[in-house]
Amino acid sequence: MIKLSEIYAAKEKIYDVAIKTPFTFSRFLSNDEKKVWLKCENLQTIGAYKIRGAYNKISSLSDEQKKIGVIAASAGNHAQGVAFSANYFKINANIIMPESTPLTKVENTMKLGANVILKGDNFDEAYAYAKELEKEKGYCFIHPFADNFVMAGQGTIFLEMIEDLSIIDYIIAPIGGGGLISGIASAAKQINPNIKIIGVQAKGANAMKTSFYNKKITNSKGVKTIADGIAVKNVDDICFKHILECVDEIVECDEDEIANAVLFLLEQHKMVIEGAGAISVAAIMHEKIKNLKGNIACILSGGNIDVTMLSNIIEKGLVKSYRKMQIKVTLVDKAGALLDLTKALKEAKANIIKVDYDRLSADFGDANITITIETKGKDHQELVCKTLNKYSFIFKEL
Repeated sequence: MIKLSEIYAAKEKIYDVAIKTPFTFSRFLSNDEKKVWLKCENLQTIGAYKIRGAYNKISSLSDEQKKIGVIAASAGNHAQGVAFSANYFKINANIIMPESTPLTKVENTMKLGANVILKGDNFDEAYAYAKELEKEKGYCFIHPFADNFVMAGQGTIFLEMIEDLSIIDYIIAPIGGGGLISGIASAAKQINPNIKIIGVQAKGANAMKTSFYNKKITNSKGVKTIADGIAVKNVDDICFKHILECVDEIVECDEDEIANAVLFLLEQHKMVIEGAGAISVAAIMHEKIKNLKGNIACILSGGNIDVTMLSNIIEKGLVKSYRKMQIKVTLVDKAGALLDLTKALKEAKANIIKVDYDRLSADFGDANITITIETKGKDHQELVCKTLNKYSFIFKEL
């Protein structure tokens, strides 16, 4: 475990740059048996919890180390935490980010004054290159998770939660490299050993879960997930030991479940949360953890989601929840044919939002119409289909 004294020491320092984030009750996730609370690290200074650990580490450096500068590898949030902290101390920061890092995270890191280099397909490849530069240039490496100062900084999240809610029965937190849950679990277990600590991983990046249940490090061959903040392929030995000691259970969520949670938090709680940040809520929504009772603390680790990814999640969510449908209709290519179709859709009270008219893919004398409409649920979509059948339209749902 990270010593509790180190976590309290971190708490004395981090508010130079960090804030105490809201710990909000969720009536949408709660019921008679469980009360769910959301720790909103998406509202942190840089939009994620990473500022805590990064600042705690950089503030501990010697004057000589600060003079040389720092280097880090990150999928985005740690990069911003290091850049912000380095800028605070007026020191040089070099950040290696995977080439797939969302543009918003790259731009935000650069705006904070860091030198950004895009390298590799994932975090582990970016990390390997950062370690090469560390040796070559003599920079001080700021590890995103496997560092006691970093983990102690992340552990301050628990100290804040226990100030706001004296009784916590479960803590649900995302796991990428494991620094966040190691810090939180270390603090929680030393203050109250009865608190259950549940980690959540993406199905496409679940090396820590596999290692946890095998009781030995088992790395993944590759990672693929919309939760880019926790897309870590290899398990670090330091964090693995903390997790074996302090964490009670690890579960996983697939891509659709993570996307559902992002959309749920946007619609119900009016909060923009990235995939890694929403995965703790996804675990509750999709009942990954059995027999949850009492006060449940969910860590929303960040809100730095790429707007293109958010748009895709919203679009797919609208389709899955029967609020948008796309149909392809074959019409005789003559005047008034499209009008007849729109009259039928009007009768079904479906709102048209997009129409594509294509003669080339149809037989001579016909046209294929791809039409996107807004609907009000599954029953409404069934009514649309019934109405089109009533008027003998040839169509299929896409």
